[in-house]
Amino acid sequence: MSAITSPAPPRQRLGLALLVLAAAQLVIALDFNIVYVALPSIQDGLGYSDQDLQWVVSAYVVATGGFLLLGGRATDLLGRRRMFVLAAALYAGSSLIGGLTDAAWLLIAVRAVQGLGGSLLFPATLSLINTIYEEGPRRNKALAVWGAAGAGGLCFGSLLGGVLVEWFGWPSVFVVNVPLAAAIAVGGWLLFPVDPPLARDRGFDAWGALTATAGITLLVFVLVRGPEAGWTSRATVLCALGSLLLLVAFAAIEARTRDPLTPGRLFAHRSLVLAMGLAAAFNATFASIPYFLTRYLQVVHGYSAMETGLAFLLPAVMVAAGTQIGERAIATYGVRPTLLGGLLCGAVGAAALAVAFSDSGAYGPLVPGLTLLSLGQGAAWTALWIVAASGVAPGDQGIASGLSSTTLQVGGAVGLALLVAVANTRSDGLSGAALRAGLIDGVQLVGYLIAAGIGAAALALFALRRTLSR
Repeated sequence: MSAITSPAPPRQRLGLALLVLAAAQLVIALDFNIVYVALPSIQDGLGYSDQDLQWVVSAYVVATGGFLLLGGRATDLLGRRRMFVLAAALYAGSSLIGGLTDAAWLLIAVRAVQGLGGSLLFPATLSLINTIYEEGPRRNKALAVWGAAGAGGLCFGSLLGGVLVEWFGWPSVFVVNVPLAAAIAVGGWLLFPVDPPLARDRGFDAWGALTATAGITLLVFVLVRGPEAGWTSRATVLCALGSLLLLVAFAAIEARTRDPLTPGRLFAHRSLVLAMGLAAAFNATFASIPYFLTRYLQVVHGYSAMETGLAFLLPAVMVAAGTQIGERAIATYGVRPTLLGGLLCGAVGAAALAVAFSDSGAYGPLVPGLTLLSLGQGAAWTALWIVAASGVAPGDQGIASGLSSTTLQVGGAVGLALLVAVANTRSDGLSGAALRAGLIDGVQLVGYLIAAGIGAAALALFALRRTLSR
């Protein structure tokens, strides 16, 4: 079988190419986070009920998680540059509609299309990094810069969202994406290697793509809706059964098709399988912190949207610094020690943060925990994606990225759903001062659980040292 490969751009253009790739990751992360502080204004402006408002966030999460596997394979088969430009165009167009609409249902549809754009853009971006930059120091540096951009988008999204909502109203959190997404589409078209003609000897596993996408989408839907609708509700149970049946059908189809969506040879890469497991653990723990930190600051202690955004500046800077420290540590000590060190640093930071959650609401006591947690997160993030790409052929980089990012999304959905359920046990049925104390107890307990989860991932990595020797 021929694979879609293309020569790297001239060496002098690699800096600009990396700038576009980092900007793409910034857009993905920004789009995920920027709407949180705008939700009250969106609810007032479009008349959402409390139950329906969550879909402004959930539609993005469900679409992204459900289509990542398809996006990864499409990148390999249809071309990296083509999929990158298409995904950026989807972001730009849907964001423009989102900023102009006054229909509640259309905004949810816009968020789903943005999520689809993310499911195409993420694996295309990773695949481009892993093929433009050769394995080794140059790729590691590119991944560190890419990771820092994503960290900035996640954390600065809250601050930017607060500023935009306060000055220009909620539509601005969508309109701001339009010029940025349009610019990366143009930049990708001009700077990235031209895709060769489509390979005619490679088929597309349509039934595998359909069952995998539908099954994973339903699974993420269940994980997002389960805590609110109830795990034993009729809709939750039916969707869970539907997801199970579709994923079983997907496995059966993959075992029989000539050109599977997920080639079995990929699972012979022990480093990729390890990266998939670590990605799930990573998002279930590190990525859950912003939700509970926001809840602690705004709900418990009454921080404004702007103040909450400012509180995320420290984690943003520290995660970005962690990605750069991780890249240098990898060059000196290797991938495995860096990943292990990042996880241990994050576990200590999460425990320190849990201790610092208190009735006072002061930000100062949170600083040591946030610093350690964020530095560990940045270092582990860079090393994680180096592990995921190691030894994978260029023609399989897209689907390898799709596999790792799918487990990342599913792990995040599972982790957040479980942690929210645990935190709520401390405050259910309470009111007044007891409710406030219960909310603090809940975020403290979650902090300790996150520390334990990161520590367990570090122990698993240590135990599997033969899988990742350096």
